[in-house]
Amino acid sequence: MNEWPDALDGNARGNGDRDAYGRGSSAARPEGARRMRHVQRPAPTHPPQRPVPQQPGYDDGYGGQQYGQGASRVPGPGSYDSGYSEGHVYGSPAGRGPGGPGGPEGPRRGGGGRPGAAPNWRKRITIGALLLVVAVVATSVGTYFWADSKVRREVDLSKVIDRPETGKGTNYLIVGSDSRDGMSADEKKKLHTGSAEGKRTDSMILLHVGDNGNTMVSLPRDSWVTIPSFKGSDSGKSFPSKGKDKLNAAFSIDGPELLVRTVEANTGLHIDHYAEIGFAGFANIVDAVGGVELDIPQDIKDKDSGADFKKGKQTLNGQQALAFVRNRHGYAAGDLERTKNQQKFLSALASQTATPSTVLNPFKLYPVMGAGLDTLIVDKDMGLFDLADMFWAMKGITAGDGISMNMPVAGDGPQTSLLWDKPKVTQLVNELKNDDKVTVK
Repeated sequence: MNEWPDALDGNARGNGDRDAYGRGSSAARPEGARRMRHVQRPAPTHPPQRPVPQQPGYDDGYGGQQYGQGASRVPGPGSYDSGYSEGHVYGSPAGRGPGGPGGPEGPRRGGGGRPGAAPNWRKRITIGALLLVVAVVATSVGTYFWADSKVRREVDLSKVIDRPETGKGTNYLIVGSDSRDGMSADEKKKLHTGSAEGKRTDSMILLHVGDNGNTMVSLPRDSWVTIPSFKGSDSGKSFPSKGKDKLNAAFSIDGPELLVRTVEANTGLHIDHYAEIGFAGFANIVDAVGGVELDIPQDIKDKDSGADFKKGKQTLNGQQALAFVRNRHGYAAGDLERTKNQQKFLSALASQTATPSTVLNPFKLYPVMGAGLDTLIVDKDMGLFDLADMFWAMKGITAGDGISMNMPVAGDGPQTSLLWDKPKVTQLVNELKNDDKVTVK
């Protein structure tokens, strides 16, 4: 039974016609697609528009003339009018489609997550602040370990015997030695250090840091004291008392450990930390800071130390500073006057080093720290924070927050030495040990 519509011509079956269903097939073919008559929509009514210059067109092959972008689209015979208005095409670079500036892929004002969104400044500032904190912490940690690795912890205070009890506050013994380690012949000549072997103490300062103010007490190196029995720092052997001698003799006999032992035995004051710096290190620190401004009270000239100064305010370089603190022949009071000048200069050095221009400037801070730490010798228990406390205490004394004085002296002793005033020394030691306000003059 033939179910195909009668509208199909049965003679077309199998006759090779391209429109046949199945080439050579004897079966009935399906109804072909019907062609729809083209119905042209009436042109939309638009408001009057400015005429657009006609662009060169091309023939699309369907009888309609195509025009370039921006041309008036006038449908030709057989052309197709979409019915849309004369707008920009979606997706074109000038339009508002995906490819246009207002589309999803186009640029967005403000760079936000949504078109036209304002930038999230709070988030940006937070991230920037966190990055800054991380950078500062990393730099600080790196600087700490770098500085800590340069400190020479060579003095073992555990070898000191018969020590007095620890008092309140912290006591530092600060020593300036005449060590010439690492100095060339030219440097020795320039700094007037001579070429003596070994090392001796050129200055000694007892610094007490407490809650009732800081106190800096100079110990004249010619002080006539008892050198007590001791245990050798290298040999470990016990040695009997050496009797009476100048204080700096203790350092010459067995170094820092015996010097600490002698100061403790003659004062009864417990020394918590020891710090020592040599000639070269002292001069290098002053040069690294850029010099130290000082008001020199009188004209000074001393061929032994190389001091040659006029009275008045001036800036001393490393060589001049070393000559100033070593000079003692230019004063009527000799060693006592020199100890006062040493305190004055060290306090000025600390005050002028601890400034924002040095601390916040890595190009100045690192050379200063390197110059000081390379030649600084301390006890094994002294950390960088202990050094910082010592340094800031000296700075504070310069600013008036503390007392600067000599160990009380009663008069001259044998061998051009100085005798301590025992009652005043006892009173001073008790005040320091109990961290009381110092009243001794």
